[in-house]
Amino acid sequence: MFEDIKMKILIAYDGSRNAKLALAQTLSLFGALNPNLLLMAVAENPRAASDANEDLFQQEYNELKQALEEGKAFIEEQQLTCDVFLAEGDPRKMLLQASKKLVPNLLVVARHSHQPDGGFIAQSLSYFVDELDYMTLGSVTSFLARRVECPLLILPSP
Repeated sequence: MFEDIKMKILIAYDGSRNAKLALAQTLSLFGALNPNLLLMAVAENPRAASDANEDLFQQEYNELKQALEEGKAFIEEQQLTCDVFLAEGDPRKMLLQASKKLVPNLLVVARHSHQPDGGFIAQSLSYFVDELDYMTLGSVTSFLARRVECPLLILPSP
C-alpha cells in the first residue's frame, strides 16, 4: 500500500559549505528511502536598478546555477535523482512559496555556523560573500520556522 508513496524532500541549497554538509546529511538520513529530492536555490534581486547591481545579480545567478548542477551531480553519484529549481527574489518568501506549491514532506535548511569560517582579511571576495551568507541565513531559517506548513529540518554543520 505505502510502497508507491515516495517521500518528497525540498532542500534549500546555495552551494556554501554548510549547504553541502546539509545535503550530505540529508542523503545519509533519508537516501535509503529513495526520496524525490528537490534542490532549490534563490538569487536575490538587486534592490536598486543599476548596471553594477545587475552584473552582481547575474554573477550570483550563474554561481547558484553552477552550485545546483554540482549538487545534482553529487546526488546522482548516490544513485538518486532530483529536480533543481532556481528562483529569483527574497529567499525567505521564495522558499515558503515553493514549500506551498511543491508540498514536500520535509523542508531541509542548513543552520548558519555560530562562528564564521577562517580569517576575514586573508580570504578572497568569495569568502566575503560566504560571510554575508553567514549573517543572513539565520533570518531565512527563522522566517521559515515560523511560517512553513511542512516539517522543517534545520541541520547544523558538524
